[in-house]
Amino acid sequence: MKKLNIKIIVASILFIGLTVSCSDDFVDVVSSEANSEDFFNSEEEYQSALVGAYDLLQSTYLNVMLGEIASDNTLSGGESATDVIGIQEVDDMIHTPQNSQLGNIWGWMFAGVNRANYILEFQDKTDFTGKEEVLAQARFLRAYYYFELVKWFGDVPLVVDKRFLFGDQFDVDRTPKAEVYAQIELDLISAADNLSYVPSQEGRVTKGAAQALLGKVYLYQDKFTESADVLEKLINEGPYDLVTDYTTIFELEGENNIESVFEVQYNDEQGAGFGCLQCSEGNVAVGFSGVRSYVATPDSEGDIFSSGFSFNVPVQEVVDEFEDGDLRKDVAILDIEAWATQTGISYGTGYEHTGFFNRKYIPRKRTTDAQGDRNITNPNNYRSIRFADVLLMAAEANNRKLSSDDGKARSHLNRVRQRAFGDMLHDISSSGSNLTDDIYHERRVELIGEGHRFFDLVRTGKAAQEIDGFVSGKHEVFPIPLIEIQLTGNRWTQNPNY
Repeated sequence: MKKLNIKIIVASILFIGLTVSCSDDFVDVVSSEANSEDFFNSEEEYQSALVGAYDLLQSTYLNVMLGEIASDNTLSGGESATDVIGIQEVDDMIHTPQNSQLGNIWGWMFAGVNRANYILEFQDKTDFTGKEEVLAQARFLRAYYYFELVKWFGDVPLVVDKRFLFGDQFDVDRTPKAEVYAQIELDLISAADNLSYVPSQEGRVTKGAAQALLGKVYLYQDKFTESADVLEKLINEGPYDLVTDYTTIFELEGENNIESVFEVQYNDEQGAGFGCLQCSEGNVAVGFSGVRSYVATPDSEGDIFSSGFSFNVPVQEVVDEFEDGDLRKDVAILDIEAWATQTGISYGTGYEHTGFFNRKYIPRKRTTDAQGDRNITNPNNYRSIRFADVLLMAAEANNRKLSSDDGKARSHLNRVRQRAFGDMLHDISSSGSNLTDDIYHERRVELIGEGHRFFDLVRTGKAAQEIDGFVSGKHEVFPIPLIEIQLTGNRWTQNPNY
């Protein structure tokens, strides 16, 4: 991380994610309490374990990228139809339980759960000033990882305040997602009660992050009144606001700004190779989403980007979704042909080339002493929860709750639109279901490239009509990795129709 530096935890701490992906030394699979009783004897050791729990956030680059590719916003792209076949399968809605990328998401998110649970398993061992804040951060992280797991896989095994060790899969069943959501809610309520709006260190969890994620969790369960209540509290009491200049949000100077409610920190201080992508301290999705064979003349206007692998390419339909005068379009979308004409850069084309790239998360030019493979060690932070997202979630919750408040919903929606257009001439005046549709449109153009679209379509029941190849009753969730079911002796059932 930038301020919150992620480093390798001392060797005595052992973690499990059940599936070991890409690198055998990423997750140590253990079946005992090896050395755990000798740890958590000081605040420093709790903090070290907490940093380890934060570390798995950096692996969510894959969640974000596939959340776009699975939707109607982007195509897989890449070099060819067989370039990272698992990504291609998700794009075409033909993914199976053997999909490596889905296996990575499962393994990495459960590793994050386990690291948070490791702290909470020993929460009573040693007292020190500020321990409740440490535990609150651990609870938020557990909730964050479990929310990702529920979004992707539905019912998942729920383990609380203890590690999931090898062998436990024979005794722990998949838990109904309603029960997992209930635990997520408890964790986030507790986290919000024990954190402040000011982070103890840049990149750390805050009260606002816990409230925002709680509001989102409620929204995903159609608990609109509860969602509206917590999000209104955050809007009215929190320190957040929209950044005036939208063009700065996704640049280096825009990181951890007043609009950032929760941000995953990346840097280029620890490089990685393709044998262990998750070992990178950088945002791997950025390099994957970059323009293939990008070359610019030094010191020219085009010398602000660098090349990548042309995955995750936006389609014409989403480009056309932007209204005339919407200032967000040129921030979100790089029209490479127009850019080449303007700047004289040259570029290559890959598979499913659309001419468009995700400008929010595209490789920026870096210093020559940057560490690791420059295409996969990009230091672009991921803006996981922005205040604009909070306003749009609050707008939806107020509009869709039983006793709807469309006035408040329009106010939040128009606050986002006024920044987007730089005036009040594009304010929305609709109500009821028309307002609901206006909010959905706004979420798409405001948040394109940020990994939310697929799950928005699923939770609102619109995925089948918008995503080619989407099968209702199947693709709302992704398959449990086959190896995980085999490790249970086939005790766990697969998700329907996989």
